[in-house]
Amino acid sequence: MALIVQKYGGTSVGSIERIEAVADLVVKTRQQGHQVVVVLSAMSGETNRLINLAKQIDTRPSNRELDVLISTGEQVSVSLLAMAIIKRGHSAVSLLADQVNIQTDNMFGKARIEDVAATRLKHELEHNRIAIIAGFQGRDVEGNITTLGRGGTDTSAVEIAGAIKADECQIYTDVDGVYTTDPRVEPTAQRLSHVTFAEMLELASLGAKVLHIRSVEAAGRHKMPLRVLSSFKPDEGTLISFEESDMPTKVVSGIAFNRDECLIKVHGVPYCVNSLTKILKLFAENGIEIDMISQVNHNFEKKDYAFTVHTNDYLQARDLLIKHKVNLQAEDISADTTIAKVSAVGVGMKSHSGVAHQFFDALAKESIHVILVSTSEIKVSVLIDEKYLELAVRALHKEFLTENG
Repeated sequence: MALIVQKYGGTSVGSIERIEAVADLVVKTRQQGHQVVVVLSAMSGETNRLINLAKQIDTRPSNRELDVLISTGEQVSVSLLAMAIIKRGHSAVSLLADQVNIQTDNMFGKARIEDVAATRLKHELEHNRIAIIAGFQGRDVEGNITTLGRGGTDTSAVEIAGAIKADECQIYTDVDGVYTTDPRVEPTAQRLSHVTFAEMLELASLGAKVLHIRSVEAAGRHKMPLRVLSSFKPDEGTLISFEESDMPTKVVSGIAFNRDECLIKVHGVPYCVNSLTKILKLFAENGIEIDMISQVNHNFEKKDYAFTVHTNDYLQARDLLIKHKVNLQAEDISADTTIAKVSAVGVGMKSHSGVAHQFFDALAKESIHVILVSTSEIKVSVLIDEKYLELAVRALHKEFLTENG
């Protein structure tokens, strides 16, 4: 008998029919002899509906009050699923984040989980009940309701799985696993049976939508095996493993891309050792995450910096830099919102030379110009004009992941 945490996303519980189907999946797992803890998102579209209500009151609503509002979506879905499971003759209980004691920091809208108390959950499991927990939310030290932002329910599920030392965390969604790239962009994309943790961490950070980066980071901390499956057509899905030696040798495992990036440039900053530090401190103090960074020197007198940030943080980041332009001694601030990032990821890059040449050659053959470059041991990423993104994805997939490419 295994202890399994199952997470179901918004589309998986998007209607009463879907909630009934999820109840069947949960009960089936229980009938196989496993203990089950379930973590749910709000019903599909509900969070957006609540945000739209808030914006009818104020176009820039209080972040604290917005979290209070949108956290109600999960309360609906967990209670409905509990009802469906109880109707099937099994004991179940719905729990909100504060009842499980999910503690977060106070960054409303993008809070991070600091601790999950396992006492209540262990009590429910000992009494043979299926615990159904509201994902995406927590409480800060002052008791305020917080929400976790993008991918929050995935993160909730992994942190809960770690706290109760589950055997596996299963992420049920509307796709049946991790693919070599998005099949909607490249129809020849293939599902991967296994992905290493290192590869999944890179793919998630680079725009692969199937798992959010925070959930993969949490899996790494807890050494928690993850499995991505479809709640519509469940099968073995894709296993995210920590053992690279068990994996088939591939140079590149996947092509990831991200449209949700904006480029901000700080021009003409004095050439001194702490100029970059000032900018990064400004972003850090305001909870703005930076992705790619580039520096251009001008004859050791001036520097230009270029940063990419998530689209959601773009206006705040730009306004902060403009506000502090004089303090930073910058000549100008500019931005570009029509860019995108495309990346190749694979543990096989560690032992294969020539990957960068193949990568840039594939783009050059399509006359795609590169704006910024970022590399690591197992990835190559570039920033390009957004209008060439799908062409770039197809070209790179053909180069690395299509036979006779």
